[in-house]
Amino acid sequence: MTNRRRSGIVLPVFSLPSPQGIGTFGQSAYRFIDFLVLAGQSDWQILPLSPTGFGDSPYQSCSARAGNPYFIDLEILEREGLLEPDDYRFADFGQNVDRADYAALYRERPEVLRKAWTRGRETLREALDAFREENRSWLPDYALYMAVKAKFGMAALRDWPDERILRRDPESLTTYRTLLAREVEYHEFVQLLFYRQWADLKAYAEEKGIRIIGDVPIYVAEDSVEVWAEGHLFQLAGPGRPSRVAGVPPDLFSDTGQLWGNPLYDWKVHQKDGYAWWIDRLRHAARFFDVIRVDHFRGFYNYWAVEAGEETAEKGVWEYGPGMDFIRAVREALPEVELIAEDLGELDAEAIAFIRESGIPGMSVSIYGFDPCGDGPYLAHNVGRDTAAYTTTHDSPTFVGWLHGEASEASRDFANAYLRLSMEEGAGWGAVKSVWGTAARRAMAPLQDILGLSNDARINLPSTLGGNNWRWRIREEALNEHVAGLLRFITGIYRRLPPPPETEAEPEVEAGDGD
Repeated sequence: MTNRRRSGIVLPVFSLPSPQGIGTFGQSAYRFIDFLVLAGQSDWQILPLSPTGFGDSPYQSCSARAGNPYFIDLEILEREGLLEPDDYRFADFGQNVDRADYAALYRERPEVLRKAWTRGRETLREALDAFREENRSWLPDYALYMAVKAKFGMAALRDWPDERILRRDPESLTTYRTLLAREVEYHEFVQLLFYRQWADLKAYAEEKGIRIIGDVPIYVAEDSVEVWAEGHLFQLAGPGRPSRVAGVPPDLFSDTGQLWGNPLYDWKVHQKDGYAWWIDRLRHAARFFDVIRVDHFRGFYNYWAVEAGEETAEKGVWEYGPGMDFIRAVREALPEVELIAEDLGELDAEAIAFIRESGIPGMSVSIYGFDPCGDGPYLAHNVGRDTAAYTTTHDSPTFVGWLHGEASEASRDFANAYLRLSMEEGAGWGAVKSVWGTAARRAMAPLQDILGLSNDARINLPSTLGGNNWRWRIREEALNEHVAGLLRFITGIYRRLPPPPETEAEPEVEAGDGD
């Protein structure tokens, strides 16, 4: 982790303002980077950029490497001559500016992108050929998988009616690749557009001194190209059919646990080739991000395994993962890649010891610290330097939503007293000041907490599907100079401002560990 004190904002790309029904890599993304600079911030943390899957969750994607086509900005395509204004201006991408409408996007966006493909497939032929070559380790399988899936009416992998292609019979692969050549090319072209736009946005962030923190889910979806093309890496009962699936046991979020349903890895197979698949996946992610947050990090030490077909996660068992053998392999192969370990939830002593031994900074989340009778590690005075400190996360209520809705009366009174919250300042700013004031080198807050928003702006409620999960969006006017000025002032008070341009970096501020 970087030595200097820094801070940033958590905001998913889909939450950016945009007239296209969902946040994109367009003008609003560039303006958000400008807002971060104006507010004196150093980091922008996002959620996974992969295509959304079951329940619209970015943690249930059909690919660990492909990008979400919804994030491709249509105005940029128009400027490049790939679209005409009438190709998309009258499309219905959803009527609610505060919520992404995934049904509308699913219905309308592919047709618009096909128009761009029709116009650009020849003019961008050379670029597409180069893109294919650069991404030959994953793109051909992904594009064919999507083409076959479309031919079968978007049926889930396990329900594909042709057993030969499900089993990846070589002759069948050749037949379908020929039969669906145009559809395969379309999906390759869409990924080219995604990667080009993201590369431009990433370069702009770098130019402005903003580092992007990405998110790598530990698991892939059951209905994914990885399970189809690399099934030997997973615990499967047959092609496309997991024998055991992932989740967590009963916890604070659910009395029956969380049944995610993702296929579990066959770690013995991964170990035989030195975890090559995972190392390639992290190397690929490092092309996208400056820092990588690894979701459910404890799963590398031990994981909750549930028999496929169970309706809840209650009957699972703990199994050991690869542990430090995996960490050492990653460190040797990717010594420069900066990681954050998502280490939240109920951890046993062994898992805690593993995370500490890994040397990868974990997370401290403010709202989990306000036990009026305890002195836990998430209280600001206990947060250590080698930690990423947060007010809340995408899986939790917002700070205001927690304080005024979900906190017990005793916890609320303790938080009010500990943070010295006032109506005049606003609870969100009080939470931000507390986290910014910790010894942690990196302090982060979701934009909702900076704006003092309640739970109608919550990103996700674990163990639930549908509703408003993964849909919240911010309005352009919220990203204003007043908010930026207040955040910059607080950031300066707690010595987290980035160094001025073209000067040497600020000396590291000495502070106690707080451990």
